[in-house]
Amino acid sequence: MVLIGHPNTGKSTLFNALAGTRTRTGNYPGVTVEQKIGAVPPSPAREPGFARSWALIDLPGTYGLAPRSADELVAVDVLTGSGQATRQPDVILCVANATLVERSLFLVSQLLELGPPVVLALNMSDAAEAQRIEIDVRSLSERLGIPVVMVSATRGTGLPELRRAVERAAEVASVEGGRLRVLPQACHAAIAELREGLNGLWHSAASAGSGSIEGWSDYLLERAVLDVGGQAERRLCELPESATVIKLLEQARRAVAQQCGPLAEVDSNARIRWAREMSAGVVRRDQAIPSCWTDRLDGLLTHRILGLLIFGLLMLGTFQLISTWAQPLVNVCESLQGRAADLVAAAMPPGMLRSLLIDGVIGGVGGVLVFVPQIALLFLLISILEDCGYMARAAFLIDRPMAAIGLSGKSFLPLVSSFACAVPGIMATRTIEHWRDRLMTILVAPLMSCSARLPVYFLMTTALIPPQRYAGGWVTLHGLVLLGMYLLGPLCAIAVCLVLRHTMLKGEASPFVLELPEYRWPVPRVVLLRVWDAVKAFVYRAGTLILTATILIWFAGYVPGDRTNHNRLLAELERLRDAGASDEQIAAEEDAVNREARALLEQSLLGRAGHMIEPLVKPLGWDWRIGVGAIASFPAREVIIATLGTIYSLGADVDEQSSGLIDAIRGAEWPDGRPVYTIPVGLSIMVFFALCAQCVSTLLVIRRETGSWRWPVVCFVYMTTLAYAGAWLTYQVGTWISSS
Repeated sequence: MVLIGHPNTGKSTLFNALAGTRTRTGNYPGVTVEQKIGAVPPSPAREPGFARSWALIDLPGTYGLAPRSADELVAVDVLTGSGQATRQPDVILCVANATLVERSLFLVSQLLELGPPVVLALNMSDAAEAQRIEIDVRSLSERLGIPVVMVSATRGTGLPELRRAVERAAEVASVEGGRLRVLPQACHAAIAELREGLNGLWHSAASAGSGSIEGWSDYLLERAVLDVGGQAERRLCELPESATVIKLLEQARRAVAQQCGPLAEVDSNARIRWAREMSAGVVRRDQAIPSCWTDRLDGLLTHRILGLLIFGLLMLGTFQLISTWAQPLVNVCESLQGRAADLVAAAMPPGMLRSLLIDGVIGGVGGVLVFVPQIALLFLLISILEDCGYMARAAFLIDRPMAAIGLSGKSFLPLVSSFACAVPGIMATRTIEHWRDRLMTILVAPLMSCSARLPVYFLMTTALIPPQRYAGGWVTLHGLVLLGMYLLGPLCAIAVCLVLRHTMLKGEASPFVLELPEYRWPVPRVVLLRVWDAVKAFVYRAGTLILTATILIWFAGYVPGDRTNHNRLLAELERLRDAGASDEQIAAEEDAVNREARALLEQSLLGRAGHMIEPLVKPLGWDWRIGVGAIASFPAREVIIATLGTIYSLGADVDEQSSGLIDAIRGAEWPDGRPVYTIPVGLSIMVFFALCAQCVSTLLVIRRETGSWRWPVVCFVYMTTLAYAGAWLTYQVGTWISSS
């Protein structure tokens, strides 16, 4: 069973209501578009519904099946059994907004041409009732020739009826060639002639066996004819004898245009006319209803001035909450990490293996877990704003300013997703039809401050920024600095887009079409499932990278060097602590251990590399230790925390709130006694990490999405240059202001 529908129709909520947690994600065969598959169990004996288990595939949200984007081509392949799809689905479950039935029938008309049985679920029935919209479900079902069920996925109403309708529809065999013909007869005749011509071409004596039209449904050929420059045309022209194929395609297009008018209007005019006929007299609205509160709220949230002000305040509140609410959970994670390290230290004598386990393994894995509270809170807030309907209003609100820099509002959601992680944000650009807009969005998405940058911001603000409060204590300087770092990326993205628009990616922005969803309360279960999936994916992706990088950094800081004396001093320190020695004795032994550790670090591979790059990073106000941390964090930005802990001989089991690491940063000095870390230096580090391209996963996803190494190289070069220039300017200006 395949689930399809417009964006913002509650499709994800219905998917979770049917499949629950029995889901897995992966890629569709042969493409990079992610699919979500749920296992739907049989209904309990006491409840009517599914008599057998189902595999439920959730297709990307789409307004139609004219495959101009990768998402829509995947949808057509799955629904028709074309491409690398194994077979057509047993049932197509189409989710539509019950308050916008006529608009949803455009997609329904395309689904009815494919062949498999279709069930139409009119979701948000509660919203339709609130707006006094009456739908004659029986008449609509008779006109369409398919089951139509009113449901509310958020409230769980109508789900048993929907399950019964799906079971009954599955008993109906797929109809060869589809069950509906909306387009003019001349169009279907031209498509039949195109098929005959292609069959004749590939079965001729000269090219026997060189190609085949088998597996191409009439619907896919229809899209190749009507969608000039679309994905179906591109796939068709990739087959053998492409020159002749193009001639046959142009011949079919001329035949359609001569009898039916411009190609761009044939499909839309026919389907809109059909949708109006199907919904006439079936959907009745109470015309006497005055302007409801949602209209007044839309007028406020989409106001070009007040709407932008509200948007800014919401973003400020979001990051202020992250700055304060996550702290208790961070303390718990830090405590658990410390206990694990203490257990290992108590069970093993000082040496290479203990250092590896504590500084490498526990430090690496624990270094990921302490970031989870901040990341989870960020995902939670974004999910709530998305599910309540505000994100779509924000996209509509900023479409005009985005058009000024060469993008459209369609780029908004991928860019907002990149604040959590650039990887899903870049993958979300597949819904952008125009390649230029999509590529520009991909290139600037890594500038959004993802969750992996949060630990760097937290560490520097905690260690160096004064804890000042404003507005009666409601606003902190830490929160303002954090907001500034998150705004820096979008502001630089504007400048980058303007440059790209007039250089490498010239062109006008494409028009923006977005359907504003109804306001609704977020479903806690759906929101929490989304947060859980996102956090789990982050831990899985970042955990292996951080663990590997931490172990490599530990090894580079451990060898070469004779650790015999250091291990002896460390064992003596632990003996004194266990024996209850005086504070003076313990402090003296700690100083000896730290001096020996610093000497060994200077001699290590890591120390030597740091001294080599110090002339390059010194103009930024950095010493060799900061430079090493920046290099080591290339696999994942958050690795710098564990790296700094190792460099300062604190172990990798530290996080951005660790008092030992904060004290080490505050006490670090140049050889002449000057402090290494000042406010300008801290801001310089944050600016560098806000703008740099230090994420292997992001660069690999760009390579996969663009199909070329050119664009990840362009992204890495321009972002690294921008980060270095921004860090240098921040340090120089900050130092000048401090000294004046």
